[in-house]
Amino acid sequence: MEYGLLGEKLGHSYSPLIHSVMGSYDYRLLPVNPEELEEILQKRDFRGLNVTIPYKRTVLPFCDEVSEAVRLIGSANTLVCEDGRIRADNTDLPGFLEMLRAAGIGLAGKKIVILGSGGTSLTAQAACRVSGARETVVISRSGPVGYEALYRDHTDAEVLINATPVGMYPGNLASPADLTRFPRLTGVADVIYNPAKTALILDAEKLGIPHADGLRMLAAQAWHAARLFLKEDLPVSRIDEACALVRRKTRNLILVGMPGCGKTTLGRQAAALLQRPFVDLDVEIERQTGKAVAQVFAEAGEPAFREMESAMAEKYGKESGLVIATGGGTVLRRGNVRALRQNGVLVWVRRALDRLSVDGRPLSAGMDALVRMEAFRTPIYTACADRSVENSGAVEDTARRIVEAFDEAVGD
Repeated sequence: MEYGLLGEKLGHSYSPLIHSVMGSYDYRLLPVNPEELEEILQKRDFRGLNVTIPYKRTVLPFCDEVSEAVRLIGSANTLVCEDGRIRADNTDLPGFLEMLRAAGIGLAGKKIVILGSGGTSLTAQAACRVSGARETVVISRSGPVGYEALYRDHTDAEVLINATPVGMYPGNLASPADLTRFPRLTGVADVIYNPAKTALILDAEKLGIPHADGLRMLAAQAWHAARLFLKEDLPVSRIDEACALVRRKTRNLILVGMPGCGKTTLGRQAAALLQRPFVDLDVEIERQTGKAVAQVFAEAGEPAFREMESAMAEKYGKESGLVIATGGGTVLRRGNVRALRQNGVLVWVRRALDRLSVDGRPLSAGMDALVRMEAFRTPIYTACADRSVENSGAVEDTARRIVEAFDEAVGD
């Protein structure tokens, strides 16, 4: 293997996809146990490796040279082997700084609170030093400043950085901090990139605080690593290209809208165009209960159905690369919208009331009921949707416009 990623558990890594944009070299995942690590590094049968958890410090004794960035941070994420010698470098620091720059988050002269004390925290601390932060506080369960001090002593933080795995897949929607307790925040950064929007990022978005997720850091550090691998300059635009590619491959396309507006039919067609799996939340409820949705409503009542619906939104909202058709009322619960937005682009399918299908739909009986429902739900669809598409033509044409709207949204 010439190039790849060295780590212990790499099942959800986006690195091969990102490096496919950086150059024409072959880049593979190399998951190894601690017992195998020494043999790989002693054989030196590679040209370039990125290194991730838990080996960023473990690899250092096997290296012949270390960069200034490694000395500053105390860990390495990039190894270059040439003429039998290994040089350790760290591209996490410039990647981290690029993530902040792109989001318009400055550290100079500010009080920074960093959650976590592991390897990523060391990178964030180095970024604070080189950027001229006024004060840096590291909050850790095992460090000198514990979480009990977070709300007691540090609610005057101006930038909050999450360098812990709290909120990372599969522990989605867990949050390491309550942002409403920090009235002076001018920026929030979360190094997690799966899900695309952690609970912390969703909260920052809701509060209007500038925020940065970990995808750009991941792409930027890969760009810097590729330059070391290839020993050549690369267009900086490849960082944007890599981010756009990952978003298109991993973001869910989620269809919302009135009952009977065509979400299921259009969702299947859009899934075929995108070559990805399709999930219908109502069908999943029917599969789980063994009953039609109308029967569930009749026997269990709407509140019980909504609980099932929320469970499905949480289950599939945390996954990646799906096309999801929601029930007409799924977005009535804010928690469902939050679950769907973490990895999804929401497209509102609009259709004239007189063209809605009402068969088997317990809340759509009669035009008067539909008029009232549309009046109530339109502001909700408007607030949660990233894009809207009118379903007034052929299925194939509308599905194509939905995919175009999705592509436009992930490129923003």
